[in-house]
Amino acid sequence: MFVKVITEEQIEIVESLAKEIWSEHYTAIIGKHQVDYMLGKFQSKQAITEQISNGYSYFLIEDDKNYVGYLAALPQKHELFLSKLYLKSSKRGKGLGKKAIHFLEEFALKEKLQKITLTVNKNNINSIKAYEKLGFKNSGAIIQDIGCGYVMDDFRMEKDVPSKI
Repeated sequence: MFVKVITEEQIEIVESLAKEIWSEHYTAIIGKHQVDYMLGKFQSKQAITEQISNGYSYFLIEDDKNYVGYLAALPQKHELFLSKLYLKSSKRGKGLGKKAIHFLEEFALKEKLQKITLTVNKNNINSIKAYEKLGFKNSGAIIQDIGCGYVMDDFRMEKDVPSKI
């Protein structure tokens, strides 16, 4: 179900999924120009390759023998930063997000990390509700300048990793 991204072909699949999912989901939230900018800056083949070389782990999410999404996480001091968790719209609400969080809890336990953190756009109401349902708590607002006059206006959310899964 979770396939570690290690080949150039897999990185290209992530890039393609990102373009499809982000364009469909985020255009209404942040606008087409910012979506295009962020795809180029954070989800291009070059950007993904660079992130992996800097310690990020990317995983394709497979369902019914098809890739339907992806996630990326970065182990930090005492926490696992969930940088990305994206599913095709047809696969949302079917338990795959819950399975992904469980997978990340196991990943964090192996790395001896105590919590999982993430940032989510303040206007991404459905995702915020989904994260809350999965046990994440809002720990405050964060605004990050990402260049070209754009900012990420997010909530930081966190969840303690259970000592046993």
